Amino acid sequence: MADNANGKVAITPMLSVRNGTAAIKFYKAAFGANESLHVEDESGSVVAQLSVNGAEFWLADESPKNQNFSPESLGGGSVRMLLIVENPDVVFDRAVVAGASVVWPVEDQPYGWRVGRIVDPFGHHWEIGKPL
Repeated sequence: MADNANGKVAITPMLSVRNGTAAIKFYKAAFGANESLHVEDESGSVVAQLSVNGAEFWLADESPKNQNFSPESLGGGSVRMLLIVENPDVVFDRAVVAGASVVWPVEDQPYGWRVGRIVDPFGHHWEIGKPL
């Protein structure tokens, strides 16, 4: 198995979106994300590295020529993000205020989690929760 320079192996999602600048603003407002890298080309296409309390993810404007499509272009996505936080109710509500739509509210689940699901304005589904 190949390791990166510090010996740590990581899997980090890269979300494709139609409007990277708006997506960065949403994730900052909804999840309190911090932006650690921002690259923008002359056409305005964005690639950015974000993190929520140290949990990293990337986003990029979709690029059909590179086979990177947003859920908006595909009519949905095949991956859900799971954001594990200490207080899912607060984070969930903040995401809704920032523009996310509720798929199902935060509730205690019989499998031992308190979790709810939203879809962000760019078509990505997020389950926000914590183990009980």
